[in-house]
Amino acid sequence: MSQTTQTDIITLSTVASKLPDFISKVPHILTGLKHAYLRTPTSPTGLGVAFEKAVKRNPQGIALLFEDQSYSYQTLNEWANQIAHYYLSIGAKKGDVIAVMIENRPELVATIVGLAKIGVTIALVNTSQIAKVLAHSINLVNPIAVIAGEEVRAAIDEVRAELKIAADRFYWFADQATRKNAGTAPQGYINLAQVMQSFQTFNPATTQTVIGKDGLFYIYTSGTTGLPKAVIFTHSRWTLAYGTYGHILNLGPKDVMYVTLPLYHATGVVVCWCGVIAGSSTLAIRRKFSTSSFWKDVQTFNASAIGYVGELCRYLMDAPSSELDRSHRVTKMIGNGMRPNIWGKFKQRFGVKEVLELYASSEGNVGFSNIFNFENTVGFSPTPYAIVEFDKEKNELVRNAKGYCKKVKTGGVGLLIGKITSRSPFDGYTDPEKNKSVILKDVFEQGDSYFNTGDLVRDIGFRHAQFVDRLGDTFRWKGENVSTTEVENMVSEHEKIAEAVVYGVEIPNTNGRAGMAAITLTEGAELNTADLTDMVNVFKKCLPAYAIPVFLRVQAKVETTGTFKYQKNKLKEDAFDPSKTTERLLVLLPGASCYCDVTAEIFNNIQTYQYRF
Repeated sequence: MSQTTQTDIITLSTVASKLPDFISKVPHILTGLKHAYLRTPTSPTGLGVAFEKAVKRNPQGIALLFEDQSYSYQTLNEWANQIAHYYLSIGAKKGDVIAVMIENRPELVATIVGLAKIGVTIALVNTSQIAKVLAHSINLVNPIAVIAGEEVRAAIDEVRAELKIAADRFYWFADQATRKNAGTAPQGYINLAQVMQSFQTFNPATTQTVIGKDGLFYIYTSGTTGLPKAVIFTHSRWTLAYGTYGHILNLGPKDVMYVTLPLYHATGVVVCWCGVIAGSSTLAIRRKFSTSSFWKDVQTFNASAIGYVGELCRYLMDAPSSELDRSHRVTKMIGNGMRPNIWGKFKQRFGVKEVLELYASSEGNVGFSNIFNFENTVGFSPTPYAIVEFDKEKNELVRNAKGYCKKVKTGGVGLLIGKITSRSPFDGYTDPEKNKSVILKDVFEQGDSYFNTGDLVRDIGFRHAQFVDRLGDTFRWKGENVSTTEVENMVSEHEKIAEAVVYGVEIPNTNGRAGMAAITLTEGAELNTADLTDMVNVFKKCLPAYAIPVFLRVQAKVETTGTFKYQKNKLKEDAFDPSKTTERLLVLLPGASCYCDVTAEIFNNIQTYQYRF
């Protein structure tokens, strides 16, 4: 949880001190705001339109770098157009959904642009998902087809019989540079790189028919009901991000943005990439983040900007110092989750001048961005929002005698809520019931509506905020949102576990919260060494790595409230401290293949950062 000091409070005078540096960005920002706000509901807009404009501005400029591959804007555009024309030829149309599951590589980028141009909504499936979670995610959005990279084909094959998709609508990309060598598709798949080759490379007319309300992406978030939710991300929301975050970043044709974040998440595919498109700049991607390769890649790609989440920054800070720390031209970074305790240190060590920290969620209608380059803040928000008093013990809003909410004072912590208006709509989830549960009514007056972000933030003045904590049944670990209910269900699949209560606990010097499960064993069961290994193997089969509980607490019975909700507050308070409970505590140490007991020595080593979780 972040701590504030009086120096973090932002006033008109501190904003004024930042204006000289800010003024140079104003023309670009005004251009962006024009894109973001001066448009009608029926005017052509979105990713396809913006990308084609970038192609016109910089046709021979490099649009995309990956390993030893390089694609100009014109080449990438022609590739995307062939994909678009192919899908138009088989009857794909605006409003259809296609599930795309490809790791960060050029085939993913070209596919996204191509499908966006024809108005098909792209379901960006998390490439870590497997088994029933994967089947649920795909079926949830009723896609007409699946496009899979060879790298995830085994996961698709495992659930293929459960997918509600025609047998001749499974498409495949070889795990290689398919523009040079399309490869040979396995049985049951159509080789997309091969079948698109005969199609035209000109821009499809459909790009100009896509309007703001049309769906661009389905982005998956952890569901409090146990399985991922699909959040619709419209072209209008993309254009808003493009006009704000994209132009505030102020990149140009000579800039290169290095992104190792997964492109199935909005931070990578929307925030980072829209800044690149806005500047007709270069996007350099890596399949997965690597601490040891990060600054080498930055140097190789000659990157001038990087995308981040807090966990990534911590890994880079933990790495030994080297000459690579400063032998680069990176001056800007954009993302979220930079911890206050390393913010200044990171800038100093790596020579970064601007940290464009931001706050947004895939489903939310309120956003902040650090446009004035302050430290320890998610930034400024032009959208209508409020920070209201919230009782964490009762888990409810504090209301006055008239039943209305109360705003916190400057320096105070409260629940962040976003006012729902025509300019800041709530696009919502695929589940109407879930939509109802996150909309607050009659907050300050009769008839008003606000989106409940579920996040606690601190009001630090001048429409700036600091992120404090996440409420509810979701916590963040390894840059991912983890659903406690989903993990509870999966952990309980183990034959010796009767029930599980999952929650997040803080480990010193890490970002977010590590997963901990208080488990109750089946009648008469005991845990031996073989079980502690078997548990890890079982969890790996049904959960992505970031969702596997780091800690276990073995309980005789589960404590519940009067309404049969799990009693998590005391469990969170005790965390994994063996001095606070006589119950058995277990930990999956980094690199280990089985759980071991949390001894006083291991607990102290965790507290003093001897292990790198």
